[in-house]
Amino acid sequence: MRFPLSISETVERAIAARAPVVALETTLVTHGLPHPEGIRVASELEDAIRQRGAVPATIGVLDGTIRVGLSSSELERLATSSGVAKVNLSNLAFQLARGGPGSTTVAATMLAAYRAGIRVFATGGIGGVHRGAADTGDVSADLAALARIPIAVICAGAKAILDLPKTVEMLETLGVPVLGYRTDEFPAFYRRASGLGVDGRCDDAASLAAAVRMHLALETGTGVLVGNPIPIEQELPAQTYDRALTGAMADAERTGIRGRGVTPFLLDRMRVLTGGESVEVNRALLLNNARLAADLAVALATS
Repeated sequence: MRFPLSISETVERAIAARAPVVALETTLVTHGLPHPEGIRVASELEDAIRQRGAVPATIGVLDGTIRVGLSSSELERLATSSGVAKVNLSNLAFQLARGGPGSTTVAATMLAAYRAGIRVFATGGIGGVHRGAADTGDVSADLAALARIPIAVICAGAKAILDLPKTVEMLETLGVPVLGYRTDEFPAFYRRASGLGVDGRCDDAASLAAAVRMHLALETGTGVLVGNPIPIEQELPAQTYDRALTGAMADAERTGIRGRGVTPFLLDRMRVLTGGESVEVNRALLLNNARLAADLAVALATS
């Protein structure tokens, strides 16, 4: 059976020419940001990547096919469709078989990008080990994807709602290198630092590309996680962050929400509890990651 992949003409030409290409996910459009903010930010991410000399490839599921390089009309359709599934590696096949729309998580985007021949992917923050996972067993499929799909993932760390120490420990156990871009600490999404170390620090795109290229050459089968902290002037103030996170976690506990619904619920509660400030921080870190991903893709393509 043919792998159900459809690549836009622009992206396909770039891949064939070994030009720099950056993959983008679509969960932020349908579940991460309120409509129509998600579409606006997705467009800004694509523009930021083009401005740095790379080709954006936004990925989503429509009509039984994984689309790599969604057009603006396809993205609009995905964002405004009812019942859009948040697809990861466990439910992707079912969603494709039924022909329904799906927005790709980190894990699903990694798979699609790899199969298309793209080696750099920009997201906001990865999923990881959830707080209380010892009781619930709630661990994101993003970690499993990083353990078996060899591409570079640029992020602002793991989402702040997670158990960050256990997430970093799990990445080490899985053999996924964690590199810090101009930082010695694993970023904490809305905040620049978590107090957790990284495996190595890179201070420019050239050295980052060298580290990524070397890891991929080792053929361990794992991805590379690049932690790119949000610019200091744009991070969420510590007091606001602590108050909102405590409130969001308490709200989640009261509702008993579990599984795929946890992250979008908590991100929405953070939005409400920060008066919308977390949305602007999210946008800022997404753009910061897109720019670095483009710089990395360019460095990989030209060296």
